[in-house]
Amino acid sequence: MRENDRRPPATPPRQGRIGSRPFAVVVLAVIVRALHQIGAAVFLAAYLLDISPPSPFTILAIVSGAVLIMTEWMRHRQLYKEISGICTLLKLGLLGMAYHGFGPEAVLVVAAFFLASIGSHAPKPYRHRLLF
Repeated sequence: MRENDRRPPATPPRQGRIGSRPFAVVVLAVIVRALHQIGAAVFLAAYLLDISPPSPFTILAIVSGAVLIMTEWMRHRQLYKEISGICTLLKLGLLGMAYHGFGPEAVLVVAAFFLASIGSHAPKPYRHRLLF
C-alpha cells in the first residue's frame, strides 16, 4: 500500500467519561432489564386497553427503571449529557404528562415507549454521544 492511499482514521464521536463496573453488576443489569420489560409491557398494555395499570407491575417498572439508571450511571458517568440519558428524561416527562392528563394518555405513553426504544437500542456510539 502506498503512503497516499491511506485514509485518515475516522474520528470517534465524543462520548462521556466511562467508568468500570463489576461483572456482577452487568449480570444484575441484564436481569433487571428483563424484569423492567415485563413491568413496562403490562404498563403499556394497560394504557392501550384503557384500564388502570396493575400496581405491582407499575412498581416493578419504576423500581427496575431506577436500578437500571443506577447501573448505567456506574458505566457512563455523564449519562445526563448523552442521548440515552436525555431520552430517559424525555420519556419520564411524557409519562408524567400522561399520568396527569396533559394530553391523550395512550398517545403519550406510546410516544414514551417509542422514544425509550430509540434511546436504548441505538448503536452504542450514538446512544452515548455527548450532546453538550
